[in-house]
Amino acid sequence: MQNSAMNAASGGRAAASMPMFHGRPDYQLADALTKVPAKAQAKAKATAQDFEAMFLNSMFSNMTSGLKGEGPFGDTEGTGVWRSMLTQQYSKSFAKAGGVGISDDVYRTLILQQAKRASQIQENPT
Repeated sequence: MQNSAMNAASGGRAAASMPMFHGRPDYQLADALTKVPAKAQAKAKATAQDFEAMFLNSMFSNMTSGLKGEGPFGDTEGTGVWRSMLTQQYSKSFAKAGGVGISDDVYRTLILQQAKRASQIQENPT
């Protein structure tokens, strides 16, 4: 999994470890991480995590929309607002805990794009 790559954005000892992609060393990402500042890596990590939370929120909202009955997921007055807040918190918690892996791929893509742009700027500083 790519968690080692995402941990590299937070500094610490994990920054020295090789990022993994589908169970194999990701040399392309390791090279890209050397070209992207730590602050940009942290921002990319947060953006990727927010994207995954948004995706999960959509999934949880659809999953709970058809529930009927009493209680927090029921079809009573006022539960719609409560349910949306609950699904939003669930999605943030799931994404922060590792989610379903979407944020890893989004993070990798963001870092690779930023590294490519940094290389282009160095080659053509106009």
